[in-house]
Amino acid sequence: MQIFTTRRELQQFALGAKRSGKSIALVPTMGFLHEGHTSLMDIARGKADIVIVSIFVNPKQFAPTEDFDRYPRDFEGDLAKCEAHKVDVVFAPEISEMYDVNSSTWVEETVLAKPLCGASRPTFYRGVTTVVAKLFLLAQPDYAVFGLKDAQQCFVIQRMVRDLDFPVEIIPAPLVRDADGLALSSRNRYLSADERRRALSIHQSLLGAKARIISEKTFAPAISEAVEKVSAAGGKVDYIEILDCDTMAAPDENSKRVILAAAAFFGTTRLIDNEIFEL
Repeated sequence: MQIFTTRRELQQFALGAKRSGKSIALVPTMGFLHEGHTSLMDIARGKADIVIVSIFVNPKQFAPTEDFDRYPRDFEGDLAKCEAHKVDVVFAPEISEMYDVNSSTWVEETVLAKPLCGASRPTFYRGVTTVVAKLFLLAQPDYAVFGLKDAQQCFVIQRMVRDLDFPVEIIPAPLVRDADGLALSSRNRYLSADERRRALSIHQSLLGAKARIISEKTFAPAISEAVEKVSAAGGKVDYIEILDCDTMAAPDENSKRVILAAAAFFGTTRLIDNEIFEL
């Protein structure tokens, strides 16, 4: 397994691989890898000759009040997981390497990125699309694998790829849960045992709302009940909403696939989860 820390190293490697006829799959991550990330690596391994994993805590997607400085990091542990899952290249640049000091260019999707996390974290997706566009140009992937825990992110990246004609196939990967049902997240380590137990209410409330929406064919009562359940468990609800997956707007009579998405704080930790289903 090779480790690159500069843009030039990665791009030269990728261009050489493409000239020799090799296919490339990219898994972008911010490190502190868990089974959700390794599931993405396994999917990538089944798609391409070369698997590249990026490990980069991207400052451009954090607001000044968010947890950039304390975001969990474990580079040696990350490398061990990459090695175990047959990753060929790890790209781990410093911030000063990834962004020039006077960098002034952004890549921004302006519709799908607006609701949900985009409403409560207005700088978030602009930072995501900018860094992912850079990674696509550096790693030259034929495939890129994104987990559906942040389904909105996946939809935004798919739209960016379509609109800007990146020659990359985006592969959405299933959300991975721990045995107790909590969606896997690097931020779960912030939770106390009690907060983690109470945070299970997020997924439980989504499952209840999903069942009620399917049976009653109405949204508002199910959403209200879900908010009440998370709040009763001590969570501070950021949002629980149902949106059309294609438009990220309220579902209408033409909607087929919807996302029931939630974000809530337990303690100081913001957790997200979702259920995607057909109406």
